Amino acid sequence: MLKLEAITLMQDWFELTADFEIKDGARVAVIGPSGAGKSTLLAALAGFLPLTSGKLMWNDTEISMAAPDARPIAMLFQDNNLFPHLSISQNVGLGLRSNLRLSSDEKQRVATALDRVGLGGFGSRKPAQLSGGQQSRAALARVMVQNRPLVLLDEPFAALGPALKAEMLDLVGELLQETGASLMMVSHDPQDALHVADQTVLVADGCASAPMPTVELLRNPPPSLKAYLG
Repeated sequence: MLKLEAITLMQDWFELTADFEIKDGARVAVIGPSGAGKSTLLAALAGFLPLTSGKLMWNDTEISMAAPDARPIAMLFQDNNLFPHLSISQNVGLGLRSNLRLSSDEKQRVATALDRVGLGGFGSRKPAQLSGGQQSRAALARVMVQNRPLVLLDEPFAALGPALKAEMLDLVGELLQETGASLMMVSHDPQDALHVADQTVLVADGCASAPMPTVELLRNPPPSLKAYLG
């Protein structure tokens, strides 16, 4: 279980507060107006942005100061972060070792992950040789091999067409079902939230609210969310 205990994030004039928990196996969307702090929240959870105050707890262990690779968290960014000079297998292997000195077992884990996302036989290709959807699958495979109990997705499928995005969300759902990992997913599209998340965190007016049922939130949105959704 991830607990955000009265945390505050500050960047220049921007301030965001949060105090809630994400239970094991939860699937949580993160929605709200542009610039409200959704990506900032995920960056802080992943360890790329320090807390100004408060504590971040994983079960009974504080991870507020832990390095990103020491946290029980894997994050997939909006631009997928694939290195163009590396092969797809190498990009996925970075999820295991930054120096890419993989054991035979680790190389097999990479191959298995690529097979699972439908990229078996594509490992030797470079990112530029793949379609946008295939690049998203490769980035998802890199998250898979890390085998972390909490997965953060920062709109990695936003640039995909509706049909392909739905396909990727289905794949995410299948992988979560297999691994039992929890999910927090930033999205600007309420249909994405309905598609994959039964709970939603609303980020608006300087606060990330506690998760609430997605259907209920979208059926009766507060003024800040209603203005954003139109």
